[in-house]
Amino acid sequence: MFGIGELAIILIVVILLLGAKRLPDLARSAGKSARILKSEARAMKADSASASGPDAVPGAQYSVRPGEPTTPRDAGPTTPRDPEGRPPTAP
Repeated sequence: MFGIGELAIILIVVILLLGAKRLPDLARSAGKSARILKSEARAMKADSASASGPDAVPGAQYSVRPGEPTTPRDAGPTTPRDPEGRPPTAP
């Protein structure tokens, strides 16, 4: 990364470019932005943790547990099929 000498030179250049009067305002606004970003990240993490159950896959709308059917319960009856998996023919 940067050593102490490089950071000191960068700091001097920033002070010269921005001026000593604007530097505290710039630091204050950067601090506020960082606090807002942290709080929003925590809120998003809490929302995603509460929305998904303990065994839900992140990003999945539904979770399937072992032994449960994979079709939705409100899908209605499926078309009956013969033993070889073909739909019945019309008489």
